[in-house]
Amino acid sequence: MAKRVGFATRLGAIAAAVGSAVGLGNIWRFPYEAGVNGGGAFILVYILCILVMGIPVILSEFIIGRSTHSNMKAALMKLSPGKKYYLFTYICILGSFIVIGFYSVVCGWIIEYLYQAALGGLSGHTPQEYSDMFTSLIANPWRCVGWTMLFLILNFMVMSRGIEKGIERVASIMMPLLFVILIIFCVKSLLLPGAGKGLRFLFYPDFSQLSLRGVLDAFGQAFLSLSIGISCLVTYSSYFKDNTSLTKDAATVAILDTLVAILSGVMIFPAVFSFGVEPTAGPRLIFEVLPSIFQQMSGGYVWALLFFLLVFFASLTSTISLSEIPITFLIEEHKQTRPKAIMWTALFTFMLATLAALSFNVLDDIKLFGKNIFDMMDYAASNIFMLLGGLFTAVYVGWILDRKVVHDQLTNGGRLKGAAEPYLIFCLRYVAPVSIFFIFLYLTGIIY
Repeated sequence: MAKRVGFATRLGAIAAAVGSAVGLGNIWRFPYEAGVNGGGAFILVYILCILVMGIPVILSEFIIGRSTHSNMKAALMKLSPGKKYYLFTYICILGSFIVIGFYSVVCGWIIEYLYQAALGGLSGHTPQEYSDMFTSLIANPWRCVGWTMLFLILNFMVMSRGIEKGIERVASIMMPLLFVILIIFCVKSLLLPGAGKGLRFLFYPDFSQLSLRGVLDAFGQAFLSLSIGISCLVTYSSYFKDNTSLTKDAATVAILDTLVAILSGVMIFPAVFSFGVEPTAGPRLIFEVLPSIFQQMSGGYVWALLFFLLVFFASLTSTISLSEIPITFLIEEHKQTRPKAIMWTALFTFMLATLAALSFNVLDDIKLFGKNIFDMMDYAASNIFMLLGGLFTAVYVGWILDRKVVHDQLTNGGRLKGAAEPYLIFCLRYVAPVSIFFIFLYLTGIIY
């Protein structure tokens, strides 16, 4: 049997894991949520969420993956022989396909805007024209599907290069560049007149604005931002070396992901307030508000180009990690070659992504619970699949998995101190499951 491949370096492994976590949610959702929920107060709660839920669940996925060096199904069969826990793998795989299905559509929009920025097509328009530009894009089925397919082709081209030459190499290049671009933007934003108002919006701790809803938003944002719950990190950690410290790596991933979210706020809101634009979130922020701001800046062409390059890096590294879940599963469980596993994964992904891309135009009359196909996929992935996966992982490692496995993984077989173990088990047994349960009730509208 051929030796299983893995990440060549610890830096590459961390870059890949951070790339999996860092995505559009860090850029278009976190800053706004912080601003409208008490600024610094929200950020403090968010950091607490990372400590008591985010890092423990990351660690639980790392433990499952690294202890077995296998895909999710094989890992659960090895860790709990004779039990049916491995069936949960199919929920993770379906969840990963659904996430890629709608997420790649947004990534296609990003490539369109990157192309327009390179041609200078984002310069010299009014705010209404930027709004009309985005509306025109999503209403055109050929452009929507075409850019989505181009993004997916780029995604699977990286996957075809394998773990070390594909995923690790791309993440090792894109993640440092992402941070460099972010820092450049932050410096530019902080030098704008009126930047202090934006910083106050983001950081001033106004606890009177932090409601129970804001606290649940912080927990939900922490959970979704880290991309936990659909076995991305189980898959990646299965390629980790046995001498790496899982605790340090989990903390590093969480810290860098949080740093990207906070730096995104520093990048966006001083500029938003400097140019007198209403703070907002979601696609409107990226595709309408920010292009309007860039064209008012000196060197607006460069800023627009850099920004869409930044979000392209964030989106590509996220979809790469999602794609690796079914690819690894098909290779190891169905004995397919990597090219064949990529082909089947690509075909299914193309199908789902096409449906999502057409839901704004050709298929816009198809609704379920008042949502189009794209919105339903987004809702199902964020509010059901990822939360179920996170709950299962926390309960499995906290209550079911042999504590000896947990201890061995945290201490690398006794070579490291396992001081975090009692804290980890407590969080996985009590804090994380209760938190995820309330997030589920909140996001599904049962409590509000």
